[in-house]
Amino acid sequence: MTSALPAAVLWDMDGTLVDTEGYWMAAETALVESFGGTWTHEQALTLVGSGLERSAEILQEAGVRMSVTDIVDHLSDAVSRTLAEQGNPFRPGARELLAQLKEAGVRTALVTMSLRSMADTVAGQMGFDAFDLVVAGDEVTRPKPFPDPYLQACAQLDVDPADAVALEDSPTGVRAAVAAGVATVGIPLMVSLTGAGADAVWPTLEGRTPADLAEFHAAHRAARTTEVTR
Repeated sequence: MTSALPAAVLWDMDGTLVDTEGYWMAAETALVESFGGTWTHEQALTLVGSGLERSAEILQEAGVRMSVTDIVDHLSDAVSRTLAEQGNPFRPGARELLAQLKEAGVRTALVTMSLRSMADTVAGQMGFDAFDLVVAGDEVTRPKPFPDPYLQACAQLDVDPADAVALEDSPTGVRAAVAAGVATVGIPLMVSLTGAGADAVWPTLEGRTPADLAEFHAAHRAARTTEVTR
């Protein structure tokens, strides 16, 4: 029997849908160095998946003498310019899977800690009406790893979190989705997801279809039911 599709699929943006982590790291490095500091690849990795305000505070600790708001705006503008110039650097299989989900009538949301302006840039370069909803970092009370962004997305889509699937690349994002009660697939990019709590880890979305998500979601719900009835 074919498993039913999830009611919604919730996509992280940076590192999951589009491989922009390198853009962020380049912008961070240039900013820190402009104040005479150094910014290593290892330091940059610690910001992957974090909220922009927390990232800005860490950059202040690295010597950036700007306000949190100004740092967030500066980095967002830099990355947005690169996106506008170079287009969306899609991760393998991501755009194809998203298009298939839309064709199948599955609701979709972009759940990102980037600013709304950047999320709109990415969504606008998809080539089709990809998302029913965008939840951005400047529109949530608490950032990932808190569950708020995913709970907000489910509430606005009128979907029970248990009926949704989240796709994430970072431990911070995985923890947020899992805490919201959403079945979560990790697709690691820059950092390992070991110990983050993802319900499944796929090395790539290339070749994945809505049927794969349906099978994953059905297995996850069955496992949860078994746990509850023990």
